[in-house]
Amino acid sequence: MKPFEMVVLIVAIVMITSVFRARYRHHSAIDADPQERAENMRLREEVKELKDRLHVLERIATDKENTLSRQIDELRDR
Repeated sequence: MKPFEMVVLIVAIVMITSVFRARYRHHSAIDADPQERAENMRLREEVKELKDRLHVLERIATDKENTLSRQIDELRDR
């Protein structure tokens, strides 16, 4: 077997193996038990909530100080 043919064969084997791995991972994720799916959904919601809170904190941190002071004063006046 020539070296070029060997390289092509190795690349083909690696590609086929990666396709099978990706397909197996996809099927195993679909076939996960309902308890794991529920936990995944709960964690996704928690991450979404944390991202929203982080967005608010970043906005507060980057606002000009006078804007923040004005908002605090408005809250006090309520």
